[in-house]
Amino acid sequence: MSPSSSESLRQRYPKHLEIPILLFLSTVLLGLGLCMPLMNVEKMMFWRNEYSVLTGITGLYSEHEYFLSAILFFFCLVFPIIKLATLWFMWQFKMEETGRVKALELLGLLGKWSMLDVFVVAILIVAVKLGPMASVKPREGVYIFAIAIILSIATSTWIEGLIKNSRAGR
Repeated sequence: MSPSSSESLRQRYPKHLEIPILLFLSTVLLGLGLCMPLMNVEKMMFWRNEYSVLTGITGLYSEHEYFLSAILFFFCLVFPIIKLATLWFMWQFKMEETGRVKALELLGLLGKWSMLDVFVVAILIVAVKLGPMASVKPREGVYIFAIAIILSIATSTWIEGLIKNSRAGR
């Protein structure tokens, strides 16, 4: 008997508790990673500051670095939130199979553009702009943010595997 195409993934896979757990952890860690300090910057031993993703975005914007601010805003804030919201929606609510597959394809494309390399490049831009007179040290936020992104990728891959397996079994 093949599963109904309009049921939620939660209904189709009620024993897969790892998916809502991973989604919850990804969501919480993303929220923390966006707010927690990513790096500690010390310049000439007199000036010290901590930067999070959010303070980095607003700081670049206030310094009229609109393009860099927009890149960080979309790739580090908007895209991960859209990805997690879509995964939550697909898990929780009824959806036609074709729509679910298209959403996963879109998430795959989105994931290719919103990976950690963009985030790392943004940190390098900040470090380079500070010059040799500053010491930049990573903080816990960079690790938490990275774990959140990795967990969301793992969850997306897991859901995609469940869907592919169920389609192959038909």
